[in-house]
Amino acid sequence: MQQVQQREIPERISWARAMIFAVGYFFLAALLVGQIPGYIYNQMTSASLVGLEQGSIALAATCLAGFIVIQVIVLLFDPKPVIPPVIVSGLGAILTLVGLGIALAAGLTGYQYFPRADSSWFPVLGGKVLWFQPNAVDLVMVGLTVLFIGVAMVFYSVLALRERDNPDRRDLGTTPATRGMLIAASMIFILFMVGYTLVNDNGLSYAINAGNPAQAQMIIDVFLYVLLGAAIFLTLGAFALRLHYLMRPVRKRTMSPLYAVGALGLAQIGVLLLLVWLLVYPLIAWMHSWTLIGLGDYLTICAKKSAVPQSCAFSPQAGYIIDTVISGNSFLLLMAAVWAWKSYRNLVIIGSVTIAAVLGLATLLVHTSPTEILTALMLSGAMLILATIWTSVARREFAIVGENNLGCLGMWLVFGTCLLIYIAAFAFFSIPVFPSDPTAPNIPYISGTIIPAHPAPNTPPTPGQADAVVLLIVMGILAAIQFYFLVRNRYKV
Repeated sequence: MQQVQQREIPERISWARAMIFAVGYFFLAALLVGQIPGYIYNQMTSASLVGLEQGSIALAATCLAGFIVIQVIVLLFDPKPVIPPVIVSGLGAILTLVGLGIALAAGLTGYQYFPRADSSWFPVLGGKVLWFQPNAVDLVMVGLTVLFIGVAMVFYSVLALRERDNPDRRDLGTTPATRGMLIAASMIFILFMVGYTLVNDNGLSYAINAGNPAQAQMIIDVFLYVLLGAAIFLTLGAFALRLHYLMRPVRKRTMSPLYAVGALGLAQIGVLLLLVWLLVYPLIAWMHSWTLIGLGDYLTICAKKSAVPQSCAFSPQAGYIIDTVISGNSFLLLMAAVWAWKSYRNLVIIGSVTIAAVLGLATLLVHTSPTEILTALMLSGAMLILATIWTSVARREFAIVGENNLGCLGMWLVFGTCLLIYIAAFAFFSIPVFPSDPTAPNIPYISGTIIPAHPAPNTPPTPGQADAVVLLIVMGILAAIQFYFLVRNRYKV
């Protein structure tokens, strides 16, 4: 009987830890089953396929960047460095400077997209460069991707150098450095969210310098980019350090799952999305010519029969098909994680936190236009914070933390906290109002309750609405209070 009890002990988990895992999977499900398929559907069925091209190459770059970073981790730590860390540091420093230069040059000079409208190089199918339409590639996105890879290479090579002379392989938990980076980044994001809700950057630029508002707004936005960019790197550093410590004591059991996530997951998806970006215009021109039972007209819509594929887009029916494929596969992946939780726990945990971090980075790289990047930085940082907290909980997710039965009060704390988090999530996903997304938010949100955005000529100003932020803050505080008592009472599952 004692042996049976010893085997059952590792399966017990506190309700507080279980709730953090549940929140993480809730956001993963919302993104994989709801947000990403909806975004791809909107871009497929929009009047121009330029958004689909920009989005597919941004998602491809995110997946391939994640795969490269995972390969660097494997080469440096599995089980001994395959290549000297100094070489990785040097290459990472070069990539960091190159990526930063590309992002700054493209953003500050106004040449953010390629090809330009006046470009011409072997045009075919009505394209500018080959069959590519204007603005098919976002150069700021390319620069940020290269910058991320370079910084990650430098970061992990420094950790490898430190481990070479230090035999300690313990999981140090959430160290002061991790907590400091996480707290500092969280405070920056909270202050920005509240400040941006009260004061719109466009309206503030007119209030500061009505004679030259463009210059004032550029200065304001550059300051905000630097501030939020620093917060993003703080959250990335906290996540990378926490993931490193999480895997360090059990590398023999976690390196192969990490490699599988990178090689069999991110790399394959990245290549597929890269092919979509490369061939979407030749593909839609070919599909439009299908005459079998009218499939061409069923799957594609062309505004001008004389301008194929320039005036073509996918029909709503084609969008529904792709939407179903993506949502269905994502749902099956999540259900497979539930099934594999007990037998392949390392794979599920490593895969879950890695995918959460990749989705957070993708949110930023997909929305790099000046009208979207501020809220994209905030959302990306929030997802990375969630992934970092997730890795902290995963350190000892089945540790015995108490012996109290749930009871009536515990049931309310669990149900009430989940309900408050669910409502707060609606508010959270209502904050980003991207011009490329025609979907109306669940809860109204318009930046600038004190200083609204400057209106167009002969139009009244649009007053700001802070409903989403107010609801998020209120529900977050209530959920935190209930979660505190849930942790304090140490209920067991």
